[in-house]
Amino acid sequence: MDLHSSIFELIDMRSFSNLWYWIVLAVLWSSASHWAMGVPYDLVVRARRVGGQSEQDLLDIVRINRNRLLYIVDVSGLVILALSCFIFTGLATLGFYYGVEFAQAVFLLLFPVCLVTLINIRAARKLQQSDQRLEFVTKTLTRCRIYTQIIGMISILVTSLWGMYQNVSIGVLGG
Repeated sequence: MDLHSSIFELIDMRSFSNLWYWIVLAVLWSSASHWAMGVPYDLVVRARRVGGQSEQDLLDIVRINRNRLLYIVDVSGLVILALSCFIFTGLATLGFYYGVEFAQAVFLLLFPVCLVTLINIRAARKLQQSDQRLEFVTKTLTRCRIYTQIIGMISILVTSLWGMYQNVSIGVLGG
């Protein structure tokens, strides 16, 4: 077995039967649910329980991340939207019309992340238009995290069902 064969065996283009794909899916949603609007959720919990400096740190990091996210959206949001639509249309067409399993896998990984990004942008806009009290900030970030977890659960369910369907249909039909 040469290096070329080893690499392509490790990075199998039949993604749904590859262990690495499922590890990436789990890490993606674990990370996404821990970071609400770019803020680690343990900081939200600590600010609620301890207060003081932890509360000030949370409010500072929320302000910084909110301003950073809204600046990116305001300056280049339309370009990002156009590129995203182009990429997802290409992935969906390649994956679900032409049957390229790798494109299906990438689409099922990234499309739900776009929904989470929209939730983060909405939370940032909501925080920009309100006062910066700890109670409101933690409530908004907690809600953002819950929505992210719901999207993650649905995404994992859909991806698992589609992956099982792909593996069974390839096994039954022989490729």
